[in-house]
Amino acid sequence: DAATDCVQIFGGYGYMQEYGVERLMRDAKITQIYEGTSEIQQLVIAKSVLGN
Repeated sequence: DAATDCVQIFGGYGYMQEYGVERLMRDAKITQIYEGTSEIQQLVIAKSVLGN
């Protein structure tokens, strides 16, 4: 969410590679895609804690 907020603050410049904000957003998105959505992560953690 922080990366999205930064891009919103920078406006169109937030998507330009000349600014570090673009890299933050790209890294945040790829991490989200790689690790799965937060809902999936919550289910995995809940199953681990509850032993199911």
